[in-house]
Amino acid sequence: MDEVSGSNASSPSPATYPPQPVRFTGTGAEYFGIWIVNLLLTIVTLGIYSAWAKVRRLQYFYRHTELAGSSFDFHGSPVRILIGRVLAIALLMAYNISVRLHSIWTLIIIIALAAVMPWLLRNSFRFRLYNASWRGTRFHFRGGLAGAYRVFLLNGFLALITLYILAPFMHHRLKAYQHGNSYFGQTRFSFHARVGQFYAIYLALLGAMFAIGILLAVVAGGAFVTLAEASKAGGHLDPRAVYKAVAILYGTLILVGVIVGPVFQAYITNLIWNNTQLGEHRIQCNISPAKLAWITVTNLLLVVFTLGLGIPWAVVRLDRYRLESIQLLPASDLQEFVAAEPEEVGAVGEEAATVFDFDIAL
Repeated sequence: MDEVSGSNASSPSPATYPPQPVRFTGTGAEYFGIWIVNLLLTIVTLGIYSAWAKVRRLQYFYRHTELAGSSFDFHGSPVRILIGRVLAIALLMAYNISVRLHSIWTLIIIIALAAVMPWLLRNSFRFRLYNASWRGTRFHFRGGLAGAYRVFLLNGFLALITLYILAPFMHHRLKAYQHGNSYFGQTRFSFHARVGQFYAIYLALLGAMFAIGILLAVVAGGAFVTLAEASKAGGHLDPRAVYKAVAILYGTLILVGVIVGPVFQAYITNLIWNNTQLGEHRIQCNISPAKLAWITVTNLLLVVFTLGLGIPWAVVRLDRYRLESIQLLPASDLQEFVAAEPEEVGAVGEEAATVFDFDIAL
């Protein structure tokens, strides 16, 4: 019995692997050099250089993002991005011209865009992931085209006709489609968040905005009533007082908008990444809503008071906080990943999504 007990006591425990936090090693000063050159060359070339500027920007941020001591990389082709960008801008121009002409072509172009956009957005996922790598292994997106039409077209239409009551449901299905069909090498990501969790965050945001709206309405209403009474009483209405009241009102609205957005983004980002896994490896995200709001507000002040020259420092500061709030919780040795076979994808979808301002960020 003693021998058996001794044997059990000396048996090795299951291997444990320490968390691997994401690190960002870039600096605002370094990025400023890239940013200012990109800006000047884009202006001089009338926008043609913007494709090369995008590749340089993405390569800088990917190559300065590290996980487990190894950096990521971006391999996108500027020429293919430029072709995609030209096509996307052509589609947008055709839509704007048709709207101004008030012709039947408006309806035709809208139907054509609705028919092609799910394919373009699916290509966007494929392009961005395929051109990203870590330790020489590339990411992939293998979502089906039918799923893209269901997520972007059908769910988008349902959200629209329900006055966006189904917007949280659409957001959930979008992330399930996006994360659930992503791969690193041959290892698949999975997504486990529930629709109810998305609704809880959206409803909290709606409640906060409603409460803030009531408060602003009371404050603004009181201020304008006081000004109106002073005017009726025959008193001299100081224009500076009116300007001050309007400035305070709009300043408050801007401040609230700048704060509410980051708070919502922090909660929804934490929800998405905390419910995403890479095989058996879990991902943990702990973005503080208060800190993200503080960074956003102070970044805005930095950009305003530097007349835009502080943009590189603001971007690096925000990206560093977001990235370094994420860590991978390995379930096994990270060397076990196996690279998948390469595949070719186009840049058209990526650029269309950028021009049409559709948020598809992983």
